[in-house]
Amino acid sequence: MTANHKHYLNLAFQIAKRNLGKTKINPSVGTVIVKNNSVISSGVTSINGRPHAEFNALKNQNVFNNADLYTTLEPCTHYGLTPPCVNIIIKKKIKNVYYGSLDPDKRTYQKGKKILEKNNIKTRLVNDNSFKDFYSSYYFNKNSNLPYISAKIAISKDFYSINKKSKWITNGRSRKISHLLRSENDCILSTSKSINKDNALLNCRIDGLDKNKPDLFIIDLNLKLKKNLSINNIVKKRKTFLITKKENKKKTSSFKKKGFKIIFIRSLKNKKDFNLMLKLIYKLNYRRALFETGLTFLNFLINFKLINRLYIFQNNQILKNNGLNNSTSKYLKKIKLKNKVNVNLSDDSLYKIKF
Repeated sequence: MTANHKHYLNLAFQIAKRNLGKTKINPSVGTVIVKNNSVISSGVTSINGRPHAEFNALKNQNVFNNADLYTTLEPCTHYGLTPPCVNIIIKKKIKNVYYGSLDPDKRTYQKGKKILEKNNIKTRLVNDNSFKDFYSSYYFNKNSNLPYISAKIAISKDFYSINKKSKWITNGRSRKISHLLRSENDCILSTSKSINKDNALLNCRIDGLDKNKPDLFIIDLNLKLKKNLSINNIVKKRKTFLITKKENKKKTSSFKKKGFKIIFIRSLKNKKDFNLMLKLIYKLNYRRALFETGLTFLNFLINFKLINRLYIFQNNQILKNNGLNNSTSKYLKKIKLKNKVNVNLSDDSLYKIKF
C-alpha cells in the first residue's frame, strides 16, 4: 500500500474517532472520498448511529464516478432502518474501496467485498492494529451480546486512592483525560456509595464535548442515594437509571417522581448476577460502559474478570500516612503497570490495561 493510501485511511480513522461512544448500537465509522489525489468529501457515522458514514460522504451532489473510497470498516450489506452502504457506493460509481477492518456483524461479514467486486468495484482490506484496537469494543459486543466495560481509577505512587489532604489524587491534566473517556462511552455506571461520597455529576466538562452527557446507571441495591445530591436536580434532563433489588419495588415511587428510571435485579453477589445486569443494559442498546467506582467495587470487577479495559492514572506522590484505601487494592497491585500511554500529564502517568 502506498503512502497516499495510508494517509487517506488514517484521515478516515481520525474522522471516526469524533463520534466514538455516540453512535448507540452502531460503530463509529469514518469515510473519505478521493478523486485526482484530492479529498472531495468525507463523512462520519451520525450521532445515534444513522445515517452511516459512507452515506454521509456520498449524499451530496459531487461527481463520484471513478473516485476512491476509504473507510474504517467494511461497508454494510444488509437492510435495517436504512439501505445498505454498498448500494450507494455502487450507485455513485466508486472505482476502489479500501477498508480498515472486517465487520463482525454476520449480516455483512466478508459480504461487502463480494457484492462490490461483482459490480466491478475493486476492494482491499488493510490490516492495521489501530483499526483492530478501535473496533475491539464493537467486536466484543457482537461476540458476547454484552456492553464493553472500561473502568478508571486514580492512585498515588504507593497505591492509595484517597489523599487525606486533597480532594484529588491526580492533576488537572489527568482529570481532562478522564472527562474525555466519559465522552467516548454511551453510559457511565457507578454506585450510590461513590456518588454519596463525592456528590458527583459524572458528566463531561470539556469545551465542545460538554453537551455529550453519557446516560447514567446508579447501582443502589438498598436505596441509600441521598436526597440532597446535585444529581437529583438533573435527572429529568439526563437519562438516569437506578438499579435496585426487586424487594424495593414499593419504595421507588419517590425516585420515579424525580425522573429516575428503575431497573430491578435480584442481587449482585457473583459474576452470574453481574452478567445478568449487563445483559439488561445491553438490551437497552448501550454498547460502551465506563465504570466509575471506588476501589472495593473495582476489585470485585477485576477479581471476576468483568473488565475489558482499565485506565490507571497514577501520580508520582508517595502518600504514606496521608493516604486511604491502600488495604483494598490487593487485586489492583497484582496488575503490572505496562502499556503506558504516550501523553504529557506532567507528574502523572496513564496506563491502559487490556484484559
